[in-house]
Amino acid sequence: MDRFDVAVIGAGQSGLATAHSLLREGLRPVVLEASDRAAGSWPRYYDSLALFSPARYSSLPDLPFGGDPDRYPRRDEVVAYLTRYAGCLDADLRTGRRVTAVRPAGESFELDLADGQALGARAVVTATGGFGRPNRPALPGLDTFTGTALHVSEYRAPGPFAGQRVVVVGAGNSAVQVAVELADVARVSLASRAPVRWFPQRPLGRDLHFWLTVTGADAAPLGRLQRRPATMAVIDDGRYRAALTTGRPDRHPMFTGLDGSTVTWADGTREEVDTIILATGYLPDLGYLAPLDALDGTGRPRHRDGSSLAHPRLAHVGLEWQRSLSSASLRGVGRDTRRAARRLARTLGRR
Repeated sequence: MDRFDVAVIGAGQSGLATAHSLLREGLRPVVLEASDRAAGSWPRYYDSLALFSPARYSSLPDLPFGGDPDRYPRRDEVVAYLTRYAGCLDADLRTGRRVTAVRPAGESFELDLADGQALGARAVVTATGGFGRPNRPALPGLDTFTGTALHVSEYRAPGPFAGQRVVVVGAGNSAVQVAVELADVARVSLASRAPVRWFPQRPLGRDLHFWLTVTGADAAPLGRLQRRPATMAVIDDGRYRAALTTGRPDRHPMFTGLDGSTVTWADGTREEVDTIILATGYLPDLGYLAPLDALDGTGRPRHRDGSSLAHPRLAHVGLEWQRSLSSASLRGVGRDTRRAARRLARTLGRR
């Protein structure tokens, strides 16, 4: 059985930054990625997705994003950047290696892989982040809905929905972006329990992330105050709010029920719907930690600032509000990975 100092589970932005930080601490990591490439969830996001942060604020440690620093990179640019970052790492990165279980082995761990192999590690860092498991809430009648119901993680482009009646559930950035995009080809409603909250992308003429950086708000340890990840306001340059104001799409309070393909709105009106898209967020994808008793009853890790409360040699990175507002972002995950790497280096006795 191969044995390593640290096994990093996941080779998206969090896993790559973790490998970089561990190498800086003199530790020997292996990075295990379930898919066939080191880019995390980014290749599977919808086609039009773009970052909210400019390129100058969207880099992992020691490799600038490149290009116009004030542009907002699109999905495929992020994939190319992560691929380039992985190529610069002097780390043992293994794709097509899905971890199915992490088991205790004395003070260390053994990891079972889907292909039947196993490996050992003195420490483990989970870097599958907070976007691996789509959250599908139990909405009334959704389980018997006879139209098409899908999570936003399965949405790619508006073409297949042309001419349809579509309801997008949610009030966050993805919900609003997808609903506005679909409104060009379909009749779309945004359904949510609370009104959409807005935040300007360029307050006082400067990008939001400039202000988050100069005020220190981006790195402040506010995650300790969040029992559950906070719902973020929709970051808008003006076009999304204008679209909802003109009714393309319109917004409804959450529907009260579904009967076949008929939706019943809160005011009692009923209508036929072709497709429901759930832009209802994600949950941590950490089921492989079940043998360690490291998760709470909802499947979330029991941790403080990313350090497991169950095992001193287990750490987490890339979770929403793990420590700060930016913990799950390209710009912020490096701070958390440096902290995790330093702690593990002290625990393992190697610098």
